[in-house]
Amino acid sequence: MALTGLENNDLKLIIFGGKGGVGKTSCAIATALSLADRYNTLLISTDPAHSISDCLGQEIGFKVTKADGTHKLWAIEVVADKALSGFKEEHKAELKKLLETSTSLDNDDIDELLTLSIPGIDEVMSFKTIIDFIEEGKYEKYVVDTAPTGHALRLISSPKLLDEWIKVAARMRWKYRYMVTSFSGSYKQDEVDTFLMSLKKTVKRIENILKDTARCEFIPVCIPESMAIMETGRLLSDLLKSEIYARQIIVNNVMTSGGCDYCQRRKAGQLRYLQEIGESFGNLNKVEVPMFAEEIKGLESLGKIKKVLFTEIYES
Repeated sequence: MALTGLENNDLKLIIFGGKGGVGKTSCAIATALSLADRYNTLLISTDPAHSISDCLGQEIGFKVTKADGTHKLWAIEVVADKALSGFKEEHKAELKKLLETSTSLDNDDIDELLTLSIPGIDEVMSFKTIIDFIEEGKYEKYVVDTAPTGHALRLISSPKLLDEWIKVAARMRWKYRYMVTSFSGSYKQDEVDTFLMSLKKTVKRIENILKDTARCEFIPVCIPESMAIMETGRLLSDLLKSEIYARQIIVNNVMTSGGCDYCQRRKAGQLRYLQEIGESFGNLNKVEVPMFAEEIKGLESLGKIKKVLFTEIYES
């Protein structure tokens, strides 16, 4: 089998997730390379480890960079700290006014508070960066390489976290609004209210695209090993709770060769796990990627995975 439906024009966002070490990055890049044959494609890494540069063999970093040797592929490695710094700088005035009008902190305390990080902000800023790119509309396809499962789930749940922050801020503003109305008889919305409303709209946009199966697809990557299968099952279960549905799965590192004693034993050992994957995820389109002898690095080796993912036939 091969990956299907990714060429649909309505589909914009393709997210790869799974346990650490299963080959998410190589599968994500190979998919992006295939899509870039026809579409302007942006490959986005939200993994703090950022393996895209190593896999492509060129420095990417936190800037949109043309992938060497490709027709329509660009890539970026999102650095959450820098994304947060940019967000704070862009909205410094609104954030400062929110704290000035809703707390008893003095200016020094407010300035110090604004320099602090916030738990969970990494995923929020990463997803906001993705949505900002999609709304700019410069590309036709957006392929996301996530960190291991826990990070991917936090990324998916980031709209809820951001929404909770907005609710707290809105309650703080309500008290301020009540005081102003009590003393002046009326209240006129200001830039802080506009800022909070804009964030609320961002939450809705993220939720809408994640839950829209026509515009977003999550592709889990698994390997024929017990722990990877269990973690993939939990991942898919948690995705369902967020109304996000996977329709296909990549099974990586499948031993296809039987030419040596080790290969034969490895291939035999994987059989029960492949059967378990078939039974556990039988409702998903399953794409098997063979184990390669060489390291997956550079366009040539990535092209081999691309061929498997999209042509159903692997030629050694």
